[in-house]
Amino acid sequence: MSSIFIIIYILIFAIFALVAFSIMQIKLAGMNVKDFWGFIEANQMLDKLYKFAIQYQNMSPQEQIIYLSEAEKIFNAFKNVPKELWEEEYQKYKEVLKKYNDIKMIRWASEKK
Repeated sequence: MSSIFIIIYILIFAIFALVAFSIMQIKLAGMNVKDFWGFIEANQMLDKLYKFAIQYQNMSPQEQIIYLSEAEKIFNAFKNVPKELWEEEYQKYKEVLKKYNDIKMIRWASEKK
């Protein structure tokens, strides 16, 4: 019975050690843990917006507003982490940014009329 507790304590210690090591690596990279977590969430949203940007050519005004809002969140989150972390996602980021700029131009043009 005591050997089971020893194994459990060792596993718990290993988990805490891995978490502490991860936090230390994030700090050494010059980031806050909150910024890194925001980057992870934004990366998931980037995938969704990328698919949305490719599939939908014409969006309703409500869809445009939602897209712009979510894209701005992604841009802010990506701005807070080193570019080396998201080099693999650059093409998706670029496509989302292109669609973002297109929507901004369409909305700007329609406001001018």
